[in-house]
Amino acid sequence: MVKLFALSVLYKPTSDVSPTTLKAAYDLQQFSFFQRSSIQEFMAFTSKIITERCAVGSRQSVKEQEYMCHVFVRSDGLAGVVVSDHEYQYRVAHTMIDKVLDEFAAKVPSHLWPGTHETAIPFTELPALLAKWQNPREADAITRVQEEVEDTKIILHNTIEAVLERGEKLDDLVNKSEMLSMQSKAFYKTARKTNSCCNFG
Repeated sequence: MVKLFALSVLYKPTSDVSPTTLKAAYDLQQFSFFQRSSIQEFMAFTSKIITERCAVGSRQSVKEQEYMCHVFVRSDGLAGVVVSDHEYQYRVAHTMIDKVLDEFAAKVPSHLWPGTHETAIPFTELPALLAKWQNPREADAITRVQEEVEDTKIILHNTIEAVLERGEKLDDLVNKSEMLSMQSKAFYKTARKTNSCCNFG
């Protein structure tokens, strides 16, 4: 069964400013209850890193263990990230990002993007959109609009290390991160050692 795990909308005003998450939705039912909060923190953390390293106007799909992280940063600084399994077609993921960002921009005025906390952003549709795109075959629109993305260049990376700057290590970013709780950092280290299914490193 093809799976989508996370869908996030972020704002990245310039290349030297760290992106902020405007809204995010997760579907983590297949993970054990005790792991979900750590996995969610890691998906948020990874989405932010990948958005930070993605040039404005470019599309990337980054492979990390059992996951694919798809990202697109628009010229206005609005960015979308989808975390899926390997079976989910990356062109469909990028079509989804386009549609979600268009919908978000139509409902949330751009003056709210900088400096507004996630809870104050008036956009409640994300969980429903994540559920709708969970099964690409059911959304007729997807197959119709897929051609739009067909000619677009998507940069594929085989590992998250490929998008990091030279000399940067994921372990160091995890240790320095204020986004991740101590529990999540411990979870990451354990997962890295055992190379378990929910490892994001």
